[in-house]
Amino acid sequence: MASISRDPNGRRRILFMSKDGSRKTLRLGKVSQKDAEKILSKVEAINAAAIAGTSWDNDIAEWVAALSPVLADKLARVGLIPKRMQPDEPDSTQLGDFIDSYIAKRTDAKPRTIINLRMFGDRLIAFFGRDKNLADIKRSDADDWVLFLKQEYAVATVGRTVKGARQFFKAACRADLITRNPFEDLKAGSHPDKERQQFVSREDTRRVIEGCPDVEWRLIVALSRFGGLRCPSEHLALAWADMDWEKSRFLVHSPKTEHHEGKAERWVPMFPELRPYLEEAFEQAAEGAVHLITRYRETNTNLRTQLSRIIRRAGLTPWPKLFQNMRASRETELAAEYPLHVVCAWIGNSALIANKHYLQVTEADFERGAKSDALVAQNATQHPATQIHTESHRGTEEEGACEFASSDVAVCESTLDEEYAWRASNS
Repeated sequence: MASISRDPNGRRRILFMSKDGSRKTLRLGKVSQKDAEKILSKVEAINAAAIAGTSWDNDIAEWVAALSPVLADKLARVGLIPKRMQPDEPDSTQLGDFIDSYIAKRTDAKPRTIINLRMFGDRLIAFFGRDKNLADIKRSDADDWVLFLKQEYAVATVGRTVKGARQFFKAACRADLITRNPFEDLKAGSHPDKERQQFVSREDTRRVIEGCPDVEWRLIVALSRFGGLRCPSEHLALAWADMDWEKSRFLVHSPKTEHHEGKAERWVPMFPELRPYLEEAFEQAAEGAVHLITRYRETNTNLRTQLSRIIRRAGLTPWPKLFQNMRASRETELAAEYPLHVVCAWIGNSALIANKHYLQVTEADFERGAKSDALVAQNATQHPATQIHTESHRGTEEEGACEFASSDVAVCESTLDEEYAWRASNS
């Protein structure tokens, strides 16, 4: 347990017993009792993790990453956190200390990035150990580590973890702690897990929406499946000021892609399937409400668990990657109707990513394929005499045929090609 001690002139200290049994004093300076109590709770959590030999949880990692340099230095002096690296100051050469230090100084990273870095670091430590010297890790050791990962994780997870290791050791090279990155030659690759892709039908989506407990949950599902938004980041960023009801579109802010030039935001249509849920939420919004989603704004809210319960109550089996597959299903639908560059502008990804990770072959594709075969066969059996016209009359009818068949340009062009071939063979 730790305690707060008051000194003259409003200064405060935190007293605690470290993992080696020694008594430590963290001098906070002039801070309020409320702020001191907040720091106290974090100190107790960090110290407990050190005594137990476990990693920090996500909240602690995010708090440490956001610390001011002054407070971070005070915590480092009493051994609670690693000392942050300075540009011209070498850090500890032990793997565990280096990883902790690197994550702590990444104050520019988003919470999800910090969580991923901690996860990648834990996988390195699980194999090599915290006390492994960075310079002692050879390329052959990196190969053995990958084999270890493949026994424990899916191919896609191994690829992401390898990229994380390269990032850590690249930073170690730049800090002159090592002379070469032993992970630089490893092929991480990007392996989409096709077995976890599943198209979520509109019928199943409506059953889920009908089973939602309130208007905000109905909107969360509708934005994911009919709007193609990333959940929860883009849902939570949506504000009523972003709605352009007159033009039937809304502005989506994307925290995930905002660091790319021109990718911080995008306009998305109020699709006919989506608009009723936006209107319902608007009608029931409290006066002065800023955001569309107001009840699930905590970063640790587990929407996946709640959505799984809703899906089961609707009589369905939860599909893999709950929100990702709804977003992918929407992009697949749109890609069958609009040019891919338009769809990617609405969804907020690239054609490469869409083809590799999002677009799926559906039952509707097979049904359309079967119908198109029947249409071609029907055109082939038509009497040739019905397709013979004078040149001027024929041109007029071709234009009219294409106009009325604009929903299926391929069929129109196929019919004209067949007529040209027939005329050439009979000229």
